[in-house]
Amino acid sequence: MFLRPIHFVPHDTNIDFVSKRWSAFFVTGFLVLATLVALVVKGLNFGIDFKGGILIEAKAPHTVDIAALRRDMDSLKIGEVELQQFGSPEDILIRIQRQDGGEQAQMKAVQAVRDKLGSTYEYRRVEVVGPTVGAELLRAGIIATVLAVLGIALYVGFRFEWQFGVAALIATFHDVFTTVGLYAVLQLDFNLTAVAALLTLAGYSINDTVVVFDRIRETMRRQKTTDIRVIINTSVNQTLSRTIMTAGTTLLALLPLLFIGGQTLIPFSAALTWGIVIGTYSSIYVASALLLYLPPLRRH
Repeated sequence: MFLRPIHFVPHDTNIDFVSKRWSAFFVTGFLVLATLVALVVKGLNFGIDFKGGILIEAKAPHTVDIAALRRDMDSLKIGEVELQQFGSPEDILIRIQRQDGGEQAQMKAVQAVRDKLGSTYEYRRVEVVGPTVGAELLRAGIIATVLAVLGIALYVGFRFEWQFGVAALIATFHDVFTTVGLYAVLQLDFNLTAVAALLTLAGYSINDTVVVFDRIRETMRRQKTTDIRVIINTSVNQTLSRTIMTAGTTLLALLPLLFIGGQTLIPFSAALTWGIVIGTYSSIYVASALLLYLPPLRRH
């Protein structure tokens, strides 16, 4: 006896996505405008990676209790402190915001942390990141994100046709830009981990979009005289089950990180959770609808 496949979306689903494109464009415009306002009014809450600060890598004689260690660091009154476990449970990475004053103020904060941790800790690395280095890291992060989005668009344009590349560029930029807006609105720490989240989101978003574009191209080859609106609706409906399944299973992995992953993981997991939702929305409503406003595609 064979198990029947589970279909979350019926095979005969026929939602008219194209007719709802103006509502989708309104939502997209609102999100982009809200992002611009948040960036101007609030700005990004840059983390230590970009503002500069102190980095301490240490090994404890026992498994590190992050909650207890965070209370100890907060008691020092040295400003923003980020704690991260890596490697073994005994390894800890401590990031401290840059202190007011010169080199002496930074060394005083390092010594305060050493005194609090005690002599049983093994200190493997102590670095002071200046504001110049932080600005260079920020610039490199922006360049990496922009190049990633452009590279994705060029690949899609080469793989399909240039019209698909333009639509993919706009949709991916929309997803990444509005996720940056989430960081501004919620004042989440924007650091190198945030850049990694944006790059991950760009890859996820284009993966969904390419699936829809591929189905549009296949349908166009089979139905050379069918109106492009009908082809877009048919293609999006046919890939809807796959899109929902992909987004749903990804969210199943992200939601536990968001709610019980701890303070350190919230900026990363929140950005990816928002990105999955907005990326799925743009793949269904935005990316394919943009093809209506570009020169006609070849049907060969």
